[in-house]
Amino acid sequence: MPKLWNETIDAHRRAVRDASLDATGALVAKHGLLSVTMAKIAEETGIGRATLYKYFPDVEAILVAWHERQVTGHLEHLIAIRDQAGDAGERLKAVIEAYAFISQKHHGTELAARLHRGEHVVKAQHHLHQLIRDLLAEGAAMGDLRNDVAPDELATYCLHALTAANSLTSKAAVRRLVAVTLAGLRHRG
Repeated sequence: MPKLWNETIDAHRRAVRDASLDATGALVAKHGLLSVTMAKIAEETGIGRATLYKYFPDVEAILVAWHERQVTGHLEHLIAIRDQAGDAGERLKAVIEAYAFISQKHHGTELAARLHRGEHVVKAQHHLHQLIRDLLAEGAAMGDLRNDVAPDELATYCLHALTAANSLTSKAAVRRLVAVTLAGLRHRG
């Protein structure tokens, strides 16, 4: 087949897949996880159920693909924050604050409990741990952050401390949690 034809088919497949994932997310948000069916997803997407089954074997597969896309987007957002200007301490604060707000918004739900068991979540958590560990190591080398505890351990501390954000109901409470977490990371001169 000509290259243009292949590119057109690939673009169409991506569009159908993205539309299916978008529709699934919208249906879950509107009606809840248990009310989502292949028929509703197909209807919301505007495609036939047979077409939808060509892309996904069942609702669970669509939910996992949708969640993987969400998790990847969150991680890319945190990497973009890390890559902004500023010293390691400023970038660390920005990253963990953004992560805490993501945790507050998306965790503690039926959907999160069901989908956070996947391999894609394990990989994303590993990348997040490395991202925070590297910022901690950089800050420790500059003398701004503590160096008496290994960056790996401190990254684990941060991530575990920030899981408390999923039960907080206000932005102010999330910011206080971030401040307390950061206080535990500062260099003890």
